[in-house]
Amino acid sequence: MKNNIGLWLAKRSLLSPNREAYVDGNTGVRLTYAALNERCNRIANAFVLDGIEKGERVGLLLMNSAEFMEAYFALGKIGAVVVPLNWRLVADELEFILKDSGTTRLIFSEEFIETVAELHSRGERTDIRQWLQVEGAEDVVYFADGYMGFRDTADDTEPEIAAIGDDMLYIMYTSGTTGLPKGVVHTHETSAWGALTIAGTTYYQESDRFLSPLPMFHVGALTPLTVNVYRGTTSVVMRSFDPVRAWELVDLEKVTTGLCVPAMLNFMLQVPNLERYDFSQWRWCLSGAAPVPESLIEAYADLGIEIHQVYGLTESCGPACLIDAENALKRIGSTGKAFFHTDIAIVRPDGSPCASEEAGEVLVRGEHIMREYWNRPEATAETIVDGWLHTGDVARMDSEGFVYIQDRIKDMIISGGENVYPAEIENLLQTHDDISEAAIIGQPSETWGESPFAIIVRTDKELTQTGVLEFCTGKLAGFKMPKGVVFVDEIPRNPSGKILKRVLRDQFPGPAEV
Repeated sequence: MKNNIGLWLAKRSLLSPNREAYVDGNTGVRLTYAALNERCNRIANAFVLDGIEKGERVGLLLMNSAEFMEAYFALGKIGAVVVPLNWRLVADELEFILKDSGTTRLIFSEEFIETVAELHSRGERTDIRQWLQVEGAEDVVYFADGYMGFRDTADDTEPEIAAIGDDMLYIMYTSGTTGLPKGVVHTHETSAWGALTIAGTTYYQESDRFLSPLPMFHVGALTPLTVNVYRGTTSVVMRSFDPVRAWELVDLEKVTTGLCVPAMLNFMLQVPNLERYDFSQWRWCLSGAAPVPESLIEAYADLGIEIHQVYGLTESCGPACLIDAENALKRIGSTGKAFFHTDIAIVRPDGSPCASEEAGEVLVRGEHIMREYWNRPEATAETIVDGWLHTGDVARMDSEGFVYIQDRIKDMIISGGENVYPAEIENLLQTHDDISEAAIIGQPSETWGESPFAIIVRTDKELTQTGVLEFCTGKLAGFKMPKGVVFVDEIPRNPSGKILKRVLRDQFPGPAEV
């Protein structure tokens, strides 16, 4: 049977109507699966009554909320296409995405009234003809309708399913760390297989309660939330991430599983007096979007919490590789083997397979690979070749199939003809007691072509460049040693926690000191 993601919520509501589906970690709103599905049906039917067409694009400019989740499944049921919008973007950036995707309706919350008013004032520079504001403390702006009022005029009967299989479900724009963002198209089928391969590989239990602090406009939140519906898990959702509140929710809501990017886990470790929280039931937490420092895995292991490093991409609907419980500490630093319904290959630039332990580009294959980049046929053809997704990531695979991510190809530094992977140096620097975050970029060097340069957030103001370099001496080969160090208050990251190397290269162009 062909899949429709919206039907998954309807089926879970039938099977587990009274099970808690959604907990808002900020407002305390709680919804059973039956209640969530009823709200989903109301907004779906409201759109149908308003004349929405199959394939019509609907933008969601929302903080994490029940409204986001219900609209996602509702639009899936009726064949519309969701365009999740990164709420950290400014009006110019949003205008590009809205126009590029052909979005005609926009659901937004009160936090973004100013930005949305700016978009509305631009007239035909977007194609939006319906503006829906989720009601809150602020009055609904003059050009919008109230979302709840619009939703609650419709009944909660199951709408007619209008999309299956290869029909589009959402267009999710990549972060655009280099150039303009591209719209990744996922269908009901690719999204279903993304969830199924996670469900078939991870360690869920029937009573699990899953902490979800990532923004829902990101695949690292949207796909796990879909898995939770499939498995009947309770999603404990943070409107936005706060490390203290995260520990409070782990304690109060008896969180057992979750997904946090490494930066979040790092911030959580810096919360004082962790002994005041009961986290004894928290078994494991997925972590990805950036290499997970070994020191972070070990620190959580000391707390009795397994960190399972996951590797994936928006283009793969999330999953690619996952380390299992047995090997999380035994093979620390590995992101594990391919997910159950996923194939992984490591290849040389000419496409030939790499030998064991040889670094090369990661290719991913599976039914969960994106259909295309929206309106970018050339980029699609470059990225998906013979069914394999070319990731642009460098990794090595050992003889047993365990994958070790090295870095992005474009971030790799070539110093004196040697390949230098920034993640390796960053991982070492973050084992220093006085360093909370570190990023490595390449700077042009007359002598070596490129040389590594370290950008560091320190916890002790007494730490100097000399101290950093002395720490690295003997732990890194000479060509990998940073040739300069700068201390900053914050390292720029995108919403998924990836370091914005392009921004750092602009800030610290060099040249290298030696």
